Amino acid sequence: MSRIVMKFGGTSVGNTERIRNVAKRVIGETAKGHEIVVVVSAMGKTTDELLRLAEDLSAEPSKREMDMLLSTGEQVTSALLTMSLQHMGQDAVSFTGWQAGIGTESVHRNARIEHIDTIRIEQALSAGKVIVIAGFQGLDAFGEITTLGRGGSDTTAVAIAASILADRCDIYTDVDGIYTSDPRFIEGARKLQELSYDEMLELANLGAGVLHPRAVEFAKNFCLPLSVRSSLSEETGTILLEEPTMEKNLIVRGVAFEPEIVRITIAYEVPFNGSLAKIFTMLARYHINVDIIVQSIMEGIQPSVSFSIKKEDFAETIHILKSNKDDLGYQLANFEEGLAKVSIVGSGMVSNPGVAAQMFDRLRKEEIAVKMVSTSEIKVSVVIPEIDMLKATNALHDEFGLAVVRV
Repeated sequence: MSRIVMKFGGTSVGNTERIRNVAKRVIGETAKGHEIVVVVSAMGKTTDELLRLAEDLSAEPSKREMDMLLSTGEQVTSALLTMSLQHMGQDAVSFTGWQAGIGTESVHRNARIEHIDTIRIEQALSAGKVIVIAGFQGLDAFGEITTLGRGGSDTTAVAIAASILADRCDIYTDVDGIYTSDPRFIEGARKLQELSYDEMLELANLGAGVLHPRAVEFAKNFCLPLSVRSSLSEETGTILLEEPTMEKNLIVRGVAFEPEIVRITIAYEVPFNGSLAKIFTMLARYHINVDIIVQSIMEGIQPSVSFSIKKEDFAETIHILKSNKDDLGYQLANFEEGLAKVSIVGSGMVSNPGVAAQMFDRLRKEEIAVKMVSTSEIKVSVVIPEIDMLKATNALHDEFGLAVVRV
């Protein structure tokens, strides 16, 4: 008998018919003798609808109240799925995130899980119940409801799986696995049979929306077998593991893209590293995620530092910089919108020099301007005009032969 965590995304539970199908799938696993914990997202576009309602009432709703509002979506799904399971004769119980013992840091809208008290989960499993947990949410030390950020139900599922020592965690979505790029936009994108934790972590952080980055971190830290598969078919999905055994000849395994990037440039009078420390410490204090950072110090030119952020953080970032200008010690700040980030990812890049040069050469041939660059051992990211995002992604997907099945 295995212990399995099954996570179903919003599309998989988008209506009552799909909820019934999920219930049948869950019962199919229990019939094999497995202990099952299910984690669910909000139904379909529920979260988007709740966001729209909030925006109709307030241009800047408080983050606490947004957590109160958004956490309800997953609770609706968990209750409905449990009702469906019970109707089909399966003993089941639904839990909110806090009933499942999920404790988080005291950050609204993007909290991290700090601990999980599994007592109620273990008791319910011992009683032979299927447990259905509302994903994306927890409770901080002050009894406040928190949410884990977009895609946080993935994180809930993997964290629960690690805490209860599950044999594996299956993420069910509306796609049948992880692709070399988004097949909705990239011609010839194909499914990968295997992917390393590190590669998936980079892809998730760089805009691939299949898995939440924190979910991949949990899986890697606990060496938890993690699969991504379709909820609408029985087809085998993509397996995440420490080191892939298949398609080893692929130097680049994926191309990710992310729109709505903003570049902020701050100029100051003297090249003083203390200014950098103050700026990024201040932004971190407000939980602003800064991505690519480029500092420029040249004789005869005013020192400056440029960094990229997501557009959703732009207004708050500008407010923080303006409110703390004297303390931060900079002279002026400007910004550039209408940008995007495109990245190539692959563990084979470590032992194959020249990959970045090949990437830049193809972008040059496509007449695409590169405004910022960031690299690691297994990825190269560029910030480019957003209008060229899909053109660049398709070109790089072709350049590294990702649409071709190599034998």
